[in-house]
Amino acid sequence: MAPALTDALPTAPHNLTSSVPVDAFPDGLKTTGQHPPLYDHIRPFDRFPRQITGPTVWKPEEFRDNPEKWTHVFSPEQIEELSTAADAFLTSKTPLTGISKSNFQLPKLADYLETLRRDLVDGKGFILFKGFPVEKWGNHKSAVAYMGLGTYLGYFVSQNSRGHVLGHVKDLGEDSTQIDKVRIYRTNARQFFHADDSDIVGLLCIAKALEGGESDIVSSHHVYNTLAVERPDVLRTLTEPIWYFDRKGETSKGQDEYIRTSVVYLERGENGRVYTKWDPYYVRSLTRFSNAGIIPPLSAAQQEALHVLEATCNQHSLHMILDVGDIQFLANSHILHARTSYKDHAPPAPRRHLMRLWLATPENEGGWKLPFWDSNEKKRGGIQVDDQPPVAPLDAE
Repeated sequence: MAPALTDALPTAPHNLTSSVPVDAFPDGLKTTGQHPPLYDHIRPFDRFPRQITGPTVWKPEEFRDNPEKWTHVFSPEQIEELSTAADAFLTSKTPLTGISKSNFQLPKLADYLETLRRDLVDGKGFILFKGFPVEKWGNHKSAVAYMGLGTYLGYFVSQNSRGHVLGHVKDLGEDSTQIDKVRIYRTNARQFFHADDSDIVGLLCIAKALEGGESDIVSSHHVYNTLAVERPDVLRTLTEPIWYFDRKGETSKGQDEYIRTSVVYLERGENGRVYTKWDPYYVRSLTRFSNAGIIPPLSAAQQEALHVLEATCNQHSLHMILDVGDIQFLANSHILHARTSYKDHAPPAPRRHLMRLWLATPENEGGWKLPFWDSNEKKRGGIQVDDQPPVAPLDAE
């Protein structure tokens, strides 16, 4: 593969202006947020590999009957180390938004978590932890220990316009058919295969649904290889920068309400890896602009690609169920994930509740070289609206 035209990136916008106030952003860094790609780094289809090889390519049958390959049960010693660090953090009275490796020290777990981080970013891309004692610890201490664990895998980025760096996947009774306004994680509707706006996503199960709400994941690199053989026309369509993604009103002053990009693109530089950035809800919700002639409607080829991609993901997915105290971490670079619809228990039983983390892994710390201006930023990606500071609520709001 020929090298990219240039590997240089423009100066980050926040480096062109004054520094971020530490009283609002404890580490002095703000989530960079959503933005269009650098279009001169978007490569044509003939520059893409014919086939992807390596540990990021896997089939569900490799793992379905071998849970030891993708699950890790916390040992009593590891739980004790997490508990001690969480208690020390709570005693310090530091806000959750200020948690970091420096004030959440895990001397024994640190090496294991660094190995895990590499496997998430460059390997199979997922893990399921079991045995996190959420019922014993309660939501506050569980959130501290969970976020403390997350500091060893990446940097917290905001997940919505409210600045949530600790998110909550919970049905709040919002109308899932209003896809131009409503984020699906705040409903009980099915989530189709997608990737979140971060390098790594974490989900900690606090409470399960009465039925449904189960997880499916797939190697997008295996999906790519399948499409390259069976539907190269679909794959070509996915690599073209003709896709518009909705921002559902979560925009800073002066920003567009949508982003034009491709679904499948390459890292910058020579022999760049294939990255998939996709969420059908954000593509289907733009009719308010296409009906007004502001952006083009989905073409027949795009509609076909949308359906073929979902069907191929379903065909090659690995199913898993998150029990209370389970933590799932996924890489968004080469894993797509989905969720079945669900039904909650009747009150007063708790509703299904997952605590969510979005974590960034900048390229100078081993992250992928993405065709975006913020690829070198610690808090790349996420959703940032103006100067909304980070917040870490202990429940959905």
